Amino acid sequence: MTLEIATLLAQDALTNGAIYVLMALALVMVFAVTRVIFVPQGEFLAYGALSLSSLQAGRTPGIVWLLLGLGVLSFLFDAAAALRESRARGLLRSGLANLAVPALLAICAVWLAPRHPPFGFQLLLTILLVAPMGPMLYRVAYQPIADAPVLMLLIVSVAAQLTMSGLGLYFFGAEGSRTPAFGEGALTLGWLRMTAQSLWVYASTVVLVAALYAFFERSLYGKALRATASNRVGARLSGISTALAGKLCFLLAALMGVMSGLLIGPITTIYYDTGFLVGLKGFVGAIIGGLVSYPLAAAGALLVGMLESYASFYASAYKEVIVFTLIIPVLLWRSLALLTKEEE
Repeated sequence: MTLEIATLLAQDALTNGAIYVLMALALVMVFAVTRVIFVPQGEFLAYGALSLSSLQAGRTPGIVWLLLGLGVLSFLFDAAAALRESRARGLLRSGLANLAVPALLAICAVWLAPRHPPFGFQLLLTILLVAPMGPMLYRVAYQPIADAPVLMLLIVSVAAQLTMSGLGLYFFGAEGSRTPAFGEGALTLGWLRMTAQSLWVYASTVVLVAALYAFFERSLYGKALRATASNRVGARLSGISTALAGKLCFLLAALMGVMSGLLIGPITTIYYDTGFLVGLKGFVGAIIGGLVSYPLAAAGALLVGMLESYASFYASAYKEVIVFTLIIPVLLWRSLALLTKEEE
């Protein structure tokens, strides 16, 4: 391997690793706050890229109907809870969030899609269509069993992933899609040539990570999420709504997922099931961080990207095996390091 090839592989590793960083951070955040191993995280990536592709083709994305369906289910769950507890407070807010807003977004999508709005509006509309499904999914699938054992939450996550993947096949078909790049041109430094889309990936990842850090450190809601992650019962006794905390972290995870899909869509062909594999690689990075450490998870995700890139050069047929094998020594080391501790 020459230095030029090694540099090109490192660039590819950094691009993929940046996407895995967003996946890993979202998984760590969701697990820390809700104890949910969020298997469907990658589906938001696929939904984002494929929805943008539909808008590019002048078609209304099929997930509009999924958004409406999840909104109706979320409202019915809230209405049943209000009826059971003999209270109506918050039901109007639930109706606005779960019925009115999705209906407005659906009308905008149906009206705008055939008119080919500017690319920036398509990006914004895609985010607005996909991201709200995060808290809705939490309300329907996870909030009713929020205090269940981790294993039960994992089983529900697997069921949610299979359902969302099947719906992705139904809405978008089996054909893959690519979306337009955010910008044209490239930056050339010697033999290293970085495309504009790669630069967008790097910059967007840095901005999202910095925004997430500022959110947790500076905002009241971020501190509430940190409190819930540290002690769920104590946060509830302090007046923090753990249900709201769960919905908020699922919203952030869905936002990071759809942003990842928009960033990676111009680089590789996205299929309805692509998100699952990308999410698994982010999960390997999250495991390296112990599902608790954001910096270690980010470093682990970059390591996954590096390992995948160089493995594709030396053993292309086994690159996935090599990447996922990384999880074995990590788990072995953690099991030996925590031999004297009891964990759930």
